[in-house]
Amino acid sequence: MQSNHIYTILAGPGLWAAFVIFFGGLIIRTVYLYRLSRKKDGVLYNHASLKWGLKSIFYWLLPWGSAGMRQQPVFSLMVFVFHITLLAVPLFLNAHNILWDESWGISLWSLPDALSDVLTVLFFVSIVFLVIRRIVRLEVRILTEAWDYVLLALTALPFLTGFLAYHQIGPYEVLMILHLLSAELILILIPFTKLAHMILFFFTRAFIGFEMGGRRGARSW
Repeated sequence: MQSNHIYTILAGPGLWAAFVIFFGGLIIRTVYLYRLSRKKDGVLYNHASLKWGLKSIFYWLLPWGSAGMRQQPVFSLMVFVFHITLLAVPLFLNAHNILWDESWGISLWSLPDALSDVLTVLFFVSIVFLVIRRIVRLEVRILTEAWDYVLLALTALPFLTGFLAYHQIGPYEVLMILHLLSAELILILIPFTKLAHMILFFFTRAFIGFEMGGRRGARSW
């Protein structure tokens, strides 16, 4: 099969399949965990508090908003850089927005190409930091499995291939195929791996807010 045919499949039905699995998987997992929490710790919902739930989420989204983040300021900075660039570049990259506008009529604000390059480099800096931290910090290393490194590598691959393709470094068609393939693989894996915390984070922080604030009157940040 020629490379242009592979690209067409990945950019068409492959992408749709990845999005269906991504959204469907997240919905199924969220519903499953909600039902499980109702079964295992139903009393928690007696203390559900919108105020405490939102506060718990807000202060953990705010840079250095929690005591835990203030105790590890450099790590917290790298975590915020990682997550901000991970979301901002794919969503607001000019090349992506052109494709979305042509395919679905969706037009978002676009980052200048130079800024996208800077954010991509910052993403690589943050991911290297996170890998090194997993290696050198004993308390993190003993909790780290080989799969965690694989997930980090897979997360970095769409950025690396896209960056190289944009700057015409290496075989363009191969890089674009790898770019699409790795991005779709990440979408498929998110609901079934630790990457699901991108959604589950909000529920987890809210539940901790219920437990600490709604039940005990103590803050969780």
